[in-house]
Amino acid sequence: MTESKSSLRATLLGKREAQGSQADRPMRDAALAQRLKEAIEGYPEAVCIGFYWPVAAEFDARNVVAAWLASDPSRTAALPVVVEPRAPMVFHAWSADTPMKEGRYRIPVPRDERVVVPDLLLVPCVGFDDARYRLGYGGGYYDRTLGAWPGGQKPVTVGVAYEAGRCDAGSIPHEAHDLPLDGVVTEAGTY
Repeated sequence: MTESKSSLRATLLGKREAQGSQADRPMRDAALAQRLKEAIEGYPEAVCIGFYWPVAAEFDARNVVAAWLASDPSRTAALPVVVEPRAPMVFHAWSADTPMKEGRYRIPVPRDERVVVPDLLLVPCVGFDDARYRLGYGGGYYDRTLGAWPGGQKPVTVGVAYEAGRCDAGSIPHEAHDLPLDGVVTEAGTY
């Protein structure tokens, strides 16, 4: 029987929080950074990466994205901004020296509100399964955002997670509007 989303989310968040204080966290982060860099390189046509500000012991992708930006001045990156509850997010341009301000849910967002549309989206995962269905925080923001993506051409979606968030096939409950990610990267593998 499939565990409820909220129960599974609590279990996986607890595992990630506990893992965040372990001595081998820097090694896991270095391995995840390398795999994420390689995954991004697999999409040479990408000119704008949307990613996330790390919260709740998530992997911090800022250095990987900043290095990707530094290697080609025509590239852009962006962070999601919750404009209003239960609405699609927008993405505001970001670079390593972008001034930030506090956004909704106290998550930092770029002070400058220049809207951009990513063609590659790094999506934080609390958990994921072998079919690449993602478990997030339960707000539905990524589902709504992808469902209302501007221009109709959805971005490539790459989940970012720790291996501790990997679940058995079919164990992430999903509904008709849930779409599997195009890939998932962890410190141990790329799926």
